[in-house]
Amino acid sequence: MRKNKLYQGKNLSVSRYNLQVEGKKIKQEIIEQKNAAAILAFENDQVILVKQFRYPLGYVLEIPAGVVRDHETPKQCAVRELEEETGYKAKNVKHLMKIYPMLGYSLQFVDCFVSSDLKNTGKVKLDDEEFLTVTKISFKKLLSMIENKEIAESRTICAALTYAAKKYYK
Repeated sequence: MRKNKLYQGKNLSVSRYNLQVEGKKIKQEIIEQKNAAAILAFENDQVILVKQFRYPLGYVLEIPAGVVRDHETPKQCAVRELEEETGYKAKNVKHLMKIYPMLGYSLQFVDCFVSSDLKNTGKVKLDDEEFLTVTKISFKKLLSMIENKEIAESRTICAALTYAAKKYYK
């Protein structure tokens, strides 16, 4: 396998991979990004969400998430992002699932976690390019919003539906 870098940006790069699959030579352009983590966080029966600016859609409702830094695990990232974006500190965090949101043209994966043991520290620490507000809704309403196509963000949809399925099939 050979790799040629085609583009290097701030948050991603694009490379062309020259591969051999089942005896055939193929070329594949792949987006390379750091992996991410997200957390479905509950305060009683309310889910902690952020309404965040996401071009080109504008403001969308989603669970807290971010890029895993070099020195941290996905779980540490999820806990850090929750606290930075919402002011909530999570304890008793459990791995929920791993998703590959753009399989076939991106190497990135996202580890999703769940926690219902939260403490509000009140300390929000947003990055310069983050524009968001914190909101809480019931889990039932979140599922209804997914069903009604009011939630467009894949990590949120996957985490919520996986959590609901695990609760239902226990």
